[in-house]
Amino acid sequence: MAKAKKANPDDKAEGESEQPKAKRKLSLKLIIIAVAGLAVLGGGGYGGYAYFARAAAPEAPKEAAVKPAVFVDLPDVLVNLSNTGSDRTQYLKVKIVLELPDAALVAQIQPLMPRVMDAFQTYLRELRATDLDGSAGLYRLKEELTRRVNVAVAPNHITAVLFKEIVVQ
Repeated sequence: MAKAKKANPDDKAEGESEQPKAKRKLSLKLIIIAVAGLAVLGGGGYGGYAYFARAAAPEAPKEAAVKPAVFVDLPDVLVNLSNTGSDRTQYLKVKIVLELPDAALVAQIQPLMPRVMDAFQTYLRELRATDLDGSAGLYRLKEELTRRVNVAVAPNHITAVLFKEIVVQ
């Protein structure tokens, strides 16, 4: 019959020692791949978090350089108010200041001052003393004068009409 192979104790030891080395190499490769994969996933996750956190977080408002307002004094305006049937003539004296958003506007508005003064004169002459009663009357006057000045100096724009003095006599 066939000769039985005699088991060599050295052969067993060689086969057993090769198998764990191969397993160790394989497991070492798997660990390296797993660590690299986790590093890539972690980096991608952090990058996504940083991107979306920055996009969602409100940006701190940048401090804009605040330009000081520019004020232009107008000549005093003295008009007689509209009579509503009374014999007594009433007068309105107003000292007005225009508030401009920029100093460069002064040079552009200065040539248009006759048009602005005309708009003031024609509007103020039609007022009655009762139109100026109380703070609501003065507010309406201020808003209407601002609107008329902006029409007169268009395409330029003023911020506000300010009163220095108002006297009804």
